[in-house]
Amino acid sequence: MAWATARHILVETQEECTTLKEQIENGESFESAAAEHSKCPSGRKGGDLGKFSPGQMVPEFDKAVFNGDVGVLYGPIKTQFGYHLLEVTARG
Repeated sequence: MAWATARHILVETQEECTTLKEQIENGESFESAAAEHSKCPSGRKGGDLGKFSPGQMVPEFDKAVFNGDVGVLYGPIKTQFGYHLLEVTARG
């Protein structure tokens, strides 16, 4: 069974998501950005979502997690919850 581990930051607007992506790409810690800005409870854990399988997350999220490269910062990804920055940390 396929699996992945990932971390994310959930915010309300595409603009905020894009700004955070730029800040992280310019050296801000993903974990501290998640703790400060994420609307998801996972923000308290640096955005860590743990290990999950295909179909456990919303389709837009699954597509990025199981088709994108490990270690790349993806986003903004729009879902019913808002806008996500996403990084796949491992996949097997």
